[in-house]
Amino acid sequence: MPREIITIQVGQCGNQIGMEFWKQLCLEHGIGKDGLLEDFATQGGDRKDVFFYQADDQHYIPRALLVDLEPRVINGIQNSEYRNLYNHENIFVAEHGGGAGNNWASGYHQGEQVVDDIMDMIDREADGSDSLEGFVLCHSIAGGTGSGMGSYLLETLNDRYSKKLVQTYSVFPNQMETSDVVVQPYNSLLTLKRLTLNADCVVVLDNTALNRIAVERLHLANPTFAQTNSLVSTVMSASTTTLRYPGYMNNDLVGLLASLIPTPRCHFLMTGYTPLTVERQVNMIRKTTVLDVMRRLLQTKNIMVSSYARNKEASQAKYISILNIIQGEVDPTQVHESLQRIRERKLVNFIEWGPASIQVALSRKSPYVQTTHRVSGLMLANHTSIRHLFSKCLGQYEKLRKKQAFLDNYRKFPMFEDNDLSEFDESREIIESLVDEYKACESPDYIKWGMERRV
Repeated sequence: MPREIITIQVGQCGNQIGMEFWKQLCLEHGIGKDGLLEDFATQGGDRKDVFFYQADDQHYIPRALLVDLEPRVINGIQNSEYRNLYNHENIFVAEHGGGAGNNWASGYHQGEQVVDDIMDMIDREADGSDSLEGFVLCHSIAGGTGSGMGSYLLETLNDRYSKKLVQTYSVFPNQMETSDVVVQPYNSLLTLKRLTLNADCVVVLDNTALNRIAVERLHLANPTFAQTNSLVSTVMSASTTTLRYPGYMNNDLVGLLASLIPTPRCHFLMTGYTPLTVERQVNMIRKTTVLDVMRRLLQTKNIMVSSYARNKEASQAKYISILNIIQGEVDPTQVHESLQRIRERKLVNFIEWGPASIQVALSRKSPYVQTTHRVSGLMLANHTSIRHLFSKCLGQYEKLRKKQAFLDNYRKFPMFEDNDLSEFDESREIIESLVDEYKACESPDYIKWGMERRV
């Protein structure tokens, strides 16, 4: 029985990465740009119905909602060659089309006003599913719509569908560049509170780390949004391969996440992928044995960790759990030998209070997408260094808050009227507590820390 997943794309960034995700899924399942199955797509054995449903006219339609408060990106999708792929009843653009002005409070408030229309779409998709497993939210945490409206939808989904899983692909802003969104630290903090309390799993797509990977691994001097979005879509599609090409394990979302998230709040995952390529770039990786793939995944993690933490901090960080999804021509004995080699060389530093193991799921590759490499791999890792990313968000927030800068933009909305800024203070406390918990995970007596907090 399929375990369907409904995808909700919110805001400019959410719809852009969502569009790339659906392009990739269509390629992998042999579905044309109009939603019709290609003549060559006859091999079967895949589960299209996890992310698509088949309409009466044989079109495959994504189980997706496209939501935005301004029309530019969604208009671009509706005028693209993929315009006939989507269910147009599942597209929501605010009537005024003015957007949220990069203001979390505006996005949240507008979400409150239009939530009934959006929930009607979600309920309709849920009713059309035989065995709905959960929701995937694609959004950015720094702008206005993806952060504010995304936050409101997270709370509403958590309330309306409390037994269903909610996973997010959340894009974090580039910490190394000056942003044109001056209130980015406020938006990020308020969204992080909802991601901590209302999501079951957050896949962190950090633009700082993505840019470093594009520069250091792909040798792109100035990576474009299209190129980083291409990397994101690769990660998203690879993380769902075991759901779409079922094997002996991780055939549903709960199985995928259960081994990665041992404690409820530490549910922020970092990713690595190899071999990385972008369009029109020659792949420089010649060798893709299972050991090479798994070793490179650990190296990719090092690039991401160094984007979050200084050297001394990074050396103290530990893995909580790892899941590697390996695609391609793989002999299971190669996996066993690779794990032994990694263990012997002590390439991985695990927490002391949990089982130290790298789980490996073998998955088939799409027969319709030709690649030059035999084996590819995705790493989903729960790693304590992610706390440094949250600490940076807190540090940037504190700088603005001390100056009381730009708060008038928020006081215009009900949640912050009468100079009530308690929402900021509560969000800061929750993120500080999250940072403390990830830090506690690095010590052997983490379990006592959890008990002390409950007393």
